[in-house]
Amino acid sequence: MTGFLGGLYLWVKALHVIFVIFWMAGLFLFPRYLIHHQEALDRPDEAAAWVAREAKLRSIILTPSLIIVWLSGLAIALSGGWFAGQGWLHAKLLLVVLLTGFHGWAVAYSKKLARGETRFPTRTLRMLNEVPGLAVVLIVILVVVKPF
Repeated sequence: MTGFLGGLYLWVKALHVIFVIFWMAGLFLFPRYLIHHQEALDRPDEAAAWVAREAKLRSIILTPSLIIVWLSGLAIALSGGWFAGQGWLHAKLLLVVLLTGFHGWAVAYSKKLARGETRFPTRTLRMLNEVPGLAVVLIVILVVVKPF
């Protein structure tokens, strides 16, 4: 089942897994950055350092990984003809769309923090920090077990 990718199928699959790991590592770390940034808002020098850290994480790891995950994942699914009758894939894609939305929310919140704006108590941010972990558990179960 290699479809249009042919001999590149396994390389694209490996690329996908590698960049999923990078993206998830970034998503595990980024919410922690937001917590520390928000707690440092009353210390301008420290808050500025968090702005710089967040920008680097976004530009070096998060955004490139997100793009490669989506492109490689869609190529794999299209090449394998998996869009028809694969309920597990549809559920996984829904979770990845939600995780992408979480990524977007976190980026937007970091930009608000850079302007000194807060919307959530630190406790809420700590709870939101668990979203990527829960998502990855469900996604791995869907991909490995394929329950439907």
